[in-house]
Amino acid sequence: MGQLKKTFDANGGILRLAPNWVPRSFCIPGRRIKLHPDDYYALGGERGGIDERWFASTTPADNGPLTGKNEGLSQIICNDGSQVTLRDAVSELQGELIGKSLWERFHAWPIYSKFFDNFGPLPHHIHHRDDHAALVGQRGKPECYYFPAQVNNHGGHFPFTFFGLEPGTTKEQVRKCLENFTKGDNKLTNLSRAYRLEPGTGWDVPPGLLHAPGSLCTYEPQAASDVFAMYQSLVDDQIIPEELLWKNCPADKIGSIDYLLEVMDWELNVDPLMGEHRHMRPKLAGELAAMHDGGYEDSWICYKSPAVSAKSLTVLPGRTAVIKDKGAYGFIMMQGHGTINGQRIETPTMIRFGQLTYDEYFVSEKAAQAGVTIVNESPVDPIVMLRHFGPGVCDLVKD
Repeated sequence: MGQLKKTFDANGGILRLAPNWVPRSFCIPGRRIKLHPDDYYALGGERGGIDERWFASTTPADNGPLTGKNEGLSQIICNDGSQVTLRDAVSELQGELIGKSLWERFHAWPIYSKFFDNFGPLPHHIHHRDDHAALVGQRGKPECYYFPAQVNNHGGHFPFTFFGLEPGTTKEQVRKCLENFTKGDNKLTNLSRAYRLEPGTGWDVPPGLLHAPGSLCTYEPQAASDVFAMYQSLVDDQIIPEELLWKNCPADKIGSIDYLLEVMDWELNVDPLMGEHRHMRPKLAGELAAMHDGGYEDSWICYKSPAVSAKSLTVLPGRTAVIKDKGAYGFIMMQGHGTINGQRIETPTMIRFGQLTYDEYFVSEKAAQAGVTIVNESPVDPIVMLRHFGPGVCDLVKD
């Protein structure tokens, strides 16, 4: 029996994960994801700053020719200190880890989450739908945003996000912006609408929807894909390379503005009720008094996508709670310390690059359905954790 299986059995299907840092060459770190100040450029200036930490990821990062081996892939820490990728663990344990239905449907763990922590805004960009992503051998990418208070001690340079286009915008207006991509500012966001971001709330971002994320530190559950294309040519006084306009574009479509327009879900982008349809405030996952009697409070924070969902769990100070869920999940600690089924959980204040932690785990479907026992060892501080799920778990989702 290998170390992975020994660890899985000994720990009752709960696997500890190592921090998984990802740089982006076009971003400036917001410095809110607890990495040591000296380590934000630990991979070298050419790679760019580290402004993302990926959770429960079986998805390789797509950062060009300099991308490191296993970059973006979460590593399981076995009980003997050895490590194995979560991707390999899913391949070996299959339904025993992620559940029979997910394994039979995807033959993979179909989602991951991340902290995205940029000091400024990102360009108006798009994630492809399944049909277009399949042309380059990938899956489409629905994603969700949630802005945890614990990692938003400052709002960054521009805590506003543009979503879609103003109702009444025409395709010819967008075409002109895309044709002007190499001429400086193509002024695409002149056709859009920005929304002020609020900690403790979130947004649903289906594939095909233009969005220019603002500068709050964001928790982002999403489908297991890294496809995107940048449609805005200048943001925060930085020019966006033209190659990113054509990223994840089939070779025979490069240069085709018609194809870029086709990638957009037009009705979604000009939705006059964008805020009502896409914004998310937390919704209690049960009756509040009953949850408090059980020592906890649980809320859905991402619940509009059929592909991915997330909850925020608070275990009250000094209490023990038994938490049951329908499916496997990963979680990241945001506050407090204690144990989960006897394993240590804690929230670090600062992390060195390469340092191991006790703040991230993956919980198998069987363990989730049986219920995990979480003990809050502090008499004053709550435990707060964010849990990210694959499809078929959230009862609030409307297909």
